[in-house]
Amino acid sequence: MYRVRTYNQIAAKGLARLSGEGFQVGPDTAEPHALLLRSHRLGVDDLPPGLAAVARAGVGVNNVPVADCTRRGIVVFNTPGANANSVKELVLAALFLASRDVLGGFDFARSLATVGDDDALHRRVEADKRRFRGHEVAGRALGIVGLGAVGSRVARAGLQLGMDVLGHDPALSVDAAWRLPSEVRRMESLPALLARSDYVTLHLPALPDTVGLVDERVLRHCRPGAVLLNFARQEIVNAAAVKAALETKRLRAYFSDFPTVALAGVAGVYATPHLGASTVEAEENCAVMAADRLRAFLRHGTVANSVNFPTVSLDAPAGHRVAVTNLNVAGMLGQLTTVFAEAEINVIDMINKSQDDVAYNLIDLDTPLSPQAVRRIEAIDEVLSVRVFNAAAG
Repeated sequence: MYRVRTYNQIAAKGLARLSGEGFQVGPDTAEPHALLLRSHRLGVDDLPPGLAAVARAGVGVNNVPVADCTRRGIVVFNTPGANANSVKELVLAALFLASRDVLGGFDFARSLATVGDDDALHRRVEADKRRFRGHEVAGRALGIVGLGAVGSRVARAGLQLGMDVLGHDPALSVDAAWRLPSEVRRMESLPALLARSDYVTLHLPALPDTVGLVDERVLRHCRPGAVLLNFARQEIVNAAAVKAALETKRLRAYFSDFPTVALAGVAGVYATPHLGASTVEAEENCAVMAADRLRAFLRHGTVANSVNFPTVSLDAPAGHRVAVTNLNVAGMLGQLTTVFAEAEINVIDMINKSQDDVAYNLIDLDTPLSPQAVRRIEAIDEVLSVRVFNAAAG
């Protein structure tokens, strides 16, 4: 029985992937093998003995103690791309709101509630509508910082709107480059992109080299009157620098999905309450992907979309499967095969991959691994975790 403890409200469509015989799933599940969550913040004390995996139904894992999980051999999954369309649509909404003063127009129209008759109301409308005049986005320059799952979608949408689309992503992968429309102009540096963009939208993860990336020094390169959109991570942008840029008119507006005390009430700041993935479709997509990753890992040891483990997959078990996680040091395979040889167990198939300081092994054996052999493997200093699977197939 695989036990999965849930946090937050996980979409039923995702939970259904873990239903049926062999799974116990719920918020009160004791001694879990895995945790499934959305925004709940985990602490080290929330990682019980025997835990093998954490799945975050979303992209960011800043609410998960990843380093502590890695040290204990716990796989951390996320769901890249599952909410990309939802975020893209909210970015486009902000883009349109930044080009046309729709919000000001709404407020003005509401203020007409006390006008007594339609003729007087229409005169007010005609007299004041020029206050809310904007411009079309077609022909304007859209700069995209980060060209992954969301950024590439925003790029395609910008091109379809007739915009001149510029992109900057020093960490662009080969797969992401293939997905990117050829019409996107690659900028070699962030200052070069900022100097040419009417709108700049950020699509970067919060990493040590991206936290505080958009600061006063960087914003000096912006085209005067530019609009900055941040629907990626709050930590990427320095709030004080944005406030100063708005006051000097270097920025015309700042749209963000992350309200902060530092920018609350500041003119030109428009914040939404973390709505990027708040659609029925995105919540379902993230829950389904997270549940599928957990199911494959718990049943077969397969790892995909992990932030701290390598991608590893073997065909359905061709024998009795064991998974071993160890520090990525020389000589480990030799120590493992020595245990198997002395136990007179033949290796049918195996795969070993590493990522940073961690190596992960999936091994199929012709006979079951005895408890004594398991203990011998666990006793190796560099071994972080050992999992023996219940069945030889299925």
